[in-house]
Amino acid sequence: MTLQVTRATFDEVMVPNYAPSAIIPVRGEGSRVWDKEGKEYVDFAGGIAVTGLGHCHPTLVNVMREQAGQLWHLSNVMTNEPALRLAKKLTEKTFADRVFFANSGAEANEAAFKLARRYAFDHFGPEKHEIIAFNKSFHGRTLFTVSVGGQAKYKEGFEPTPGGIKHCDYNDIEQLKAIISDKTCAVVIEPIQGEGGVIPGDIEFAQQVRALCDQHNALLVCDEVQSGVGRTGTLFAHEQLGIKPDILTTAKALGNGFPVAAMLATEEAAKSLAVGTHGSTYGGNPMACAVAEAVLDIVDTPEVLGGVQHRHDLFVAGLTAINDKYHVFKDIRGMGLLMGAEVVDQLAGKAGEIIKAGAEEGVFVLVAGPNVLRLAPSLIITDEDIADGLARLEKAIATVVANHPVA
Repeated sequence: MTLQVTRATFDEVMVPNYAPSAIIPVRGEGSRVWDKEGKEYVDFAGGIAVTGLGHCHPTLVNVMREQAGQLWHLSNVMTNEPALRLAKKLTEKTFADRVFFANSGAEANEAAFKLARRYAFDHFGPEKHEIIAFNKSFHGRTLFTVSVGGQAKYKEGFEPTPGGIKHCDYNDIEQLKAIISDKTCAVVIEPIQGEGGVIPGDIEFAQQVRALCDQHNALLVCDEVQSGVGRTGTLFAHEQLGIKPDILTTAKALGNGFPVAAMLATEEAAKSLAVGTHGSTYGGNPMACAVAEAVLDIVDTPEVLGGVQHRHDLFVAGLTAINDKYHVFKDIRGMGLLMGAEVVDQLAGKAGEIIKAGAEEGVFVLVAGPNVLRLAPSLIITDEDIADGLARLEKAIATVVANHPVA
């Protein structure tokens, strides 16, 4: 007998670190989702930039079923064919020579930061241990990754947090120059800040960051947990900034919802993770890697990557038309299908209200802070779904503006 549950069940049995909406989705197909009552929604959220190929992509469903009938888990006492195939393809398609698999973006970043410190320790000694990241950045929820992340609210109440970490403003090269030194082991950059407000990196800034890392013998770590796997129209977003990292992390869209992550590194850097220095029980398991390999095969094609800009343009045109009518956005920005629309000052703090109104109208949208609507839909969302979802979003915005008039 199947246990019947409702949204109230969450409040009875779950740790209260989340505050999920009243909606309980039960089925998805493409960019459409249905809840327990049968109501249909257009999904512009993508599970926070995860379902890059939409819900229940038939190829991925078949791959998962096939692998489920063969082999689920071994642990890293042994390797497995799906992991080796995926690693081979990732190294062939990127700057990297070596791969470490994990289960989440936070774990991939944890591995990256540990590798950066270990590499510096091996080559320069224990004094070279400082990590520099950027204000408003987000790198995960482990104690180490929230410490590297540039948002104090995620560290509050968990102190003391790991030391040896500095921050400066994103896209401000002079601030970085003022704090980088020969004690710096790594600089960590998101090519486009997601949680921090959907803020793209300036090309000149990113290239100067690379040059400063070279000057100070520091590793450049690109956090592409959110921006990677086709999200911005190239396989990884750093390609559009004209930089080559020493370490890269990716997760989210890599498994299209199946938990999988990867840390990619150059041969020189990777040597410092020698046998026994780091590990993961589930990382690189056959199920996750089989799905991720299929995702990579589908995404890294001219059809998918080439279609991202077309869809970006449709979203920008639609959001601009809404703004021309309601005057709610001060900025519409982003790269590819990671977009942000920052509300005007009169609606400061009201982005969450637009999200709730959107759900009422049947469209899922995200926030990136209290003032930015974030859109991270499927990379293959149809033109019709874009138009339908934007029409629903416009109705939601009309409702919010009616309650909070914009001069």
